[in-house]
Amino acid sequence: MSLTSKPSPAQIKRVPKVLLHDHLDGGLRPQTIIDIAQEIGYTALPTHDALELATWFRESCDSGSLVRYLDTFSHTIAVMQRREDIIRVARECALDLARDGVVYAEVRGAPELFTEKGLSMADVVDATIEGYKQGMAEAKAEGHEIQVFSLLCGMRQNKLSQEVAELVVKYRDKGVVGFDIAGPEDGFPPSDQKESFDYLRKEDAHFTIHAGEAYGLPSIWEAIQLCGAERLGHGVRIIDDIDFSGPEPKLGQLASYVRDRRIPLELCPTSNLQTGAAKSYAEHPIGALARLRFRVTLNTDNRLMSQTSMSFEMEEAVKAFGWDFAELQRITINAMKSAFIPYPERLKIIDGVIKPGYAKISAE
Repeated sequence: MSLTSKPSPAQIKRVPKVLLHDHLDGGLRPQTIIDIAQEIGYTALPTHDALELATWFRESCDSGSLVRYLDTFSHTIAVMQRREDIIRVARECALDLARDGVVYAEVRGAPELFTEKGLSMADVVDATIEGYKQGMAEAKAEGHEIQVFSLLCGMRQNKLSQEVAELVVKYRDKGVVGFDIAGPEDGFPPSDQKESFDYLRKEDAHFTIHAGEAYGLPSIWEAIQLCGAERLGHGVRIIDDIDFSGPEPKLGQLASYVRDRRIPLELCPTSNLQTGAAKSYAEHPIGALARLRFRVTLNTDNRLMSQTSMSFEMEEAVKAFGWDFAELQRITINAMKSAFIPYPERLKIIDGVIKPGYAKISAE
C-alpha cells in the first residue's frame, strides 16, 4: 500500500481531515434539537423521532433551491437561543468532528441569529467559544486531538455586519479567527458590506466571503476584487469561466486570476447538489477544478441538512473521481495552508499530523 492506492472507507474515517466551511447551526444532532425543543416548549418540529427528523431535514433540503434550503434553519436557530444550548451545540460539534478524524476546523455562525431571547452578540460568541473548549477537552479525553475555531458571520440581508466585524477584532486570539457574510446571495452582493471588509483589512483581520454558490461570476469578482476576500465560500461557479469545448480547458480571466493567486475554494459538494449546482457528485465541478490545480478544499457546509461528514465527502470523492490517498492528502494540506491561524501553527499541523497520518494509514 502507498499514497497512490485507493483508501477504503475504514481508512478514510481515520485519516486526518481539515474543515474550513461548516455552519454551527447546520450541524446539530437531531436528538439535541428534540431535547432542547422539549425543554423550551418549541412545538414546530415536524417530528420528535431523531431518525425521522434527520430524514426530514435532508429531504427538505433536496429541493434544489437555496432559499428553501435556508428555511430549514428556523428550527435549529430556535433551539440555540439560550447560553447553555449554544454551549451544548458547540461542544457536540467539536466532539462529532473529532470522532470523524477532523484535526482542525473553522466553524462559522452568525451571532445575530441567536439573540431573540436576550443574549447579546458578545454573549453568543462567548458561549460558542466555551462550547468548543469543552468539546475539544472531551475529544482529547477520548484520544482525539482537534483544534476548533470560530468564524463570525454577518447576514448579508441585514445591517449588522460592522458590529460583527468589530467582534472578530475584539475576540481575535480568543477563539475567533475570521469573518464571513452568509445568507441569500442573489440580490445581496458582497459590495453591500464593503465598509466592513475595509475595516477588517485595516485591522489586519482575516475574512472569507460566501460567493459563487447561488449566484455566478459577478459575485465572485466582487468578493475578490472589490472586497478583498482571502477565500471563497463555495466559489463553485468559477467553473462558468472555464471553456471545456476544446481539446484543453481554457480559463477565462477571472478563473485564471483565482488559480494564479491560489485563492482557496471552500467547496461543499453534497450541499451544492441540494441547491442545484450539479446533478450528481461525479458532475460536481470539484473534480475538474482539482485536476486544473485550483486551491480546492473539501467541506461539509451543513452536516445535518446534508446528512454528511468529512468522511462521507471523501468517500464520495474517491468513488466519483478515483481519488487516492495522495489526492486526499493534497486537498487536506490545501485546507490547512488556507486556515486563518498563524503560518507556524499551520505548518506544525501539516508536518506533525497530516503528513505522518496519511503516510501511516496508506502504508497499512
